[in-house]
Amino acid sequence: MTTTFPCTSISIMLLQLLLVVSILQPYHHLAAHALKVVIAGGTGRLGPRVASQLKSPQHEVMLLSRNAFLATAPNRVTGVFGYVGASFLDNNPHVSVRDWDGGDLTDIVGCDWMGWQEDALVGADVVLNLVGGYTEQREMATERLVKESLRLNNRQAVQITVSPNEEDIKTLTPGAVSLKKKRLERCEEMVKQNCLYSKCLRLEAFDYETNAAKIVEAVLESASA
Repeated sequence: MTTTFPCTSISIMLLQLLLVVSILQPYHHLAAHALKVVIAGGTGRLGPRVASQLKSPQHEVMLLSRNAFLATAPNRVTGVFGYVGASFLDNNPHVSVRDWDGGDLTDIVGCDWMGWQEDALVGADVVLNLVGGYTEQREMATERLVKESLRLNNRQAVQITVSPNEEDIKTLTPGAVSLKKKRLERCEEMVKQNCLYSKCLRLEAFDYETNAAKIVEAVLESASA
């Protein structure tokens, strides 16, 4: 026996379907497959927040740190280097921390930095640059990430670099503001001119939760493009 529906019932069903689609629409473009995400400067304030949100579906996140030993110690022993802590890794088994040279081979701190390029960049889907500071080291780190990624990753990982809004630079680090702005611009240009897939984000200072959410969306969106 054939079941028939009144026109009003069909209309209601269509409206319900459209409602579901509208709810899911903002997320339809996000990556549905597992990603390998590398985060340079990943043990600062933003890195752990971003990494903890990249859990599903089984994403792999590697945080690059200039001193992985101190960054993952049970308790923080210095404010010089970034810190995530042993408990963070216990609660986020998809995250690992790896020493790297930070772009400056004359000022290496970590003990196990050799080979970071192969461990981190081979097969990476996204390379996220959260390296802070406004010295020449920031440019050196960006150059190192771009060069090594191009050398080792035939798939051309998406390169995402994150910087503060120009108006926030003066608040974050007074003095030589023009020079610092130019350094940020050079980092962004380096990525745009050399990488097939890139994205440069400018975010408001201090709003860590909102910024982390924006970065996560950019990671997933870029990887699925």
